[in-house]
Amino acid sequence: MAVAIFEERGTATIGLRDKPKMQFGKARIKGQMDCVDESINTDSFLRYLQSRGWLKHHTVVRRTTRGSFIDGRYPHWTAVIKDTSEQSWAVDSWYEAGGGLPDIMPLQEWKRRGYRGER
Repeated sequence: MAVAIFEERGTATIGLRDKPKMQFGKARIKGQMDCVDESINTDSFLRYLQSRGWLKHHTVVRRTTRGSFIDGRYPHWTAVIKDTSEQSWAVDSWYEAGGGLPDIMPLQEWKRRGYRGER
């Protein structure tokens, strides 16, 4: 929920509203973010929360990717957190417009998804 609020307020403050997902070839539309932008913003925000001591049960770890064209998927990035049991979780805000709830799921499940731009 915090990621959605961060995005909603951020996009409102700078006067931009990105659409869910980014259509292939639309990278030059002002305000439209791709998965790299989204994952960097989410990772940065989660690291801020962590630095303030506000993440009690999770640690932010390195962003990761899935897909490589060769396997039938576009490359796609996500922020990642790890819980106290060492389970890694994807925090992927790309599929919804700024302010929408991010997909949060076990990283291994996230890695299996993504054919033809689908969740």
